[in-house]
Amino acid sequence: MLINNDTIIKDDNPLIRQKSEPVELPLSEENKGILRDMLKYVEDSTNEELAEKENLRPAVGISAIQIGIPRQLTAVVVPDVDKDGNEIQWKFMLANPKIVSSSVQQAFLRSGEGCLSVEKEHDGFVYRSARCTIEAYDLYSEKNIRIRVRGYLAIVLQHEIDHFSGILFYDKIDKKNPFHRIEDAIAI
Repeated sequence: MLINNDTIIKDDNPLIRQKSEPVELPLSEENKGILRDMLKYVEDSTNEELAEKENLRPAVGISAIQIGIPRQLTAVVVPDVDKDGNEIQWKFMLANPKIVSSSVQQAFLRSGEGCLSVEKEHDGFVYRSARCTIEAYDLYSEKNIRIRVRGYLAIVLQHEIDHFSGILFYDKIDKKNPFHRIEDAIAI
């Protein structure tokens, strides 16, 4: 499946607000292919030369609804640093991810969030749980997983899971005071 900036559903298309349905497990070959294509998009989008050649916008995640498929499928590739300061990369191809617990403490990206489906700027802080536990089937590791995530990875996964409910990041920005600070929220 060809995925590029021209084929990604934008926020002016009502389809982006459609609710996504869970997929049957074990995954069908079709759903495996969708996940692999989405992962390839995310990986290729961070290669400047490929991104320009293939018309890709840089991304750390994409959900199936963004390519017009209302299924609970998402692929993410998130850079991080381990406890020893070494660069690592989180890579998932998730089916039916669910947040099973989340922290009361909030976190937000100082620079604000972006989305492949949103071309206009939407300034303001998007508050999300600083930590959460997610259960899903992960095609990348080929098993059911339960992961406890924090920081940037937690924000990315919550953003992608919001797509399953038709929620876009700017829906969460306080319209009256977009840069208000929540006490004890972690700025990332």
